[in-house]
Amino acid sequence: MPLQEGVITRPKGFRAAAVHCGLKTVAGRPDLAILICDVPAAAAGLFTTNKICSPAVVVSRERVHRGTLRGLVVNAGNANACTGEQGLADARRMTELAANALSCKDLDFAVASTGVIGHPLPMKKVESGISAAAAKVSSDVSSATDFAKAICTTDRWSKESLRTISVGGVTVTIAGAAKGAGMISPNMATLLAFVTTDASIEPVLLQELAAGAVNQSFNKTTVDGDMSTNDSIFFLASGLAGAPTMRRNSSEANAFAAALAEVCLDLARSMARDGEGATKLVTVRVTGAASDDDAEIAARRICHSSLVTTAMFGCDPNWGRIIAAAGSTGIRMEESRTILRIGGELIFDRGVPLAPSKALIEHMKSDAVDVALELGLGKGSAVMFTCDLGHDYVTLNAEYHT
Repeated sequence: MPLQEGVITRPKGFRAAAVHCGLKTVAGRPDLAILICDVPAAAAGLFTTNKICSPAVVVSRERVHRGTLRGLVVNAGNANACTGEQGLADARRMTELAANALSCKDLDFAVASTGVIGHPLPMKKVESGISAAAAKVSSDVSSATDFAKAICTTDRWSKESLRTISVGGVTVTIAGAAKGAGMISPNMATLLAFVTTDASIEPVLLQELAAGAVNQSFNKTTVDGDMSTNDSIFFLASGLAGAPTMRRNSSEANAFAAALAEVCLDLARSMARDGEGATKLVTVRVTGAASDDDAEIAARRICHSSLVTTAMFGCDPNWGRIIAAAGSTGIRMEESRTILRIGGELIFDRGVPLAPSKALIEHMKSDAVDVALELGLGKGSAVMFTCDLGHDYVTLNAEYHT
């Protein structure tokens, strides 16, 4: 399904705004945003597993754990990470300012930050930005579009997605906006993501379904194998659609879970496609493994291999690199059982290499390449999403700080 624009405020009860306050170096690019719900929303969230994490993550973990939120304040251009006690105070100050400006309690707000690590937040700029953004929150499409743009850093495009389902005969909407292009690795990736819905759902169930959706999407995405200090994804449910409250294991909850996963998968695929310097999305499927864990280990190793991803950039069907990457993991794997297809074309068949066709060469030149590795050992399977690795990735990250 094509990604959409201006959707984060589509579910009933949500408003947003974004402004430029000077955190991004390009004048006029929005870099501070607010998302607010008209009522206390059921809240869920998942955060980086990096032992070094931003104060924004520390504060937001605490707030999400309470089960409800009214809103979020987000800045891009400065990660506010590795900034000590001052960074923690600044993160809390951001929530206090946003909450006060919108007549909420500061504990009702969470915070997210993204950008360069190790720089204190320029709080005068942040304070002015929060004041300006709070004054213009709106449910307009333009406000939602600005929000999605404001959270971006090296992204080439904003990432948004939308789904609707019926719950008790009432239309329920799920919308998402995310950023992420580099320092992307599972559990989680370098990402900020925000999902809103007007479904009625208890926080405990929302957290359970959110974790499942993230595991099927963001945790299956990698660009470079590096994990951020700031990864955060938030789920807010206003309940204002007027639908019945969903119950665990009900058909409505199952439909909601599927739609939630689709929104997250849209966003995750778009992040992989937008990998820094990337020219194509690469989907790696491993089947026939001895276990699902083995399949994921192999898929992840293939995606993390610089030899594989540079071959993808060069449009080179160098299938030996894929086989070698999977075999290096230590999982059970036998050459005589292994089958590899690229773009649906059989290229290695249980010990027998096959010459690539012109069709395969053309597939390698496309903006989406599919790799399918069959191990012939069991029913284990996994899928992961990555991108090619080219010159621009090195250039961008070599100069990112300067």
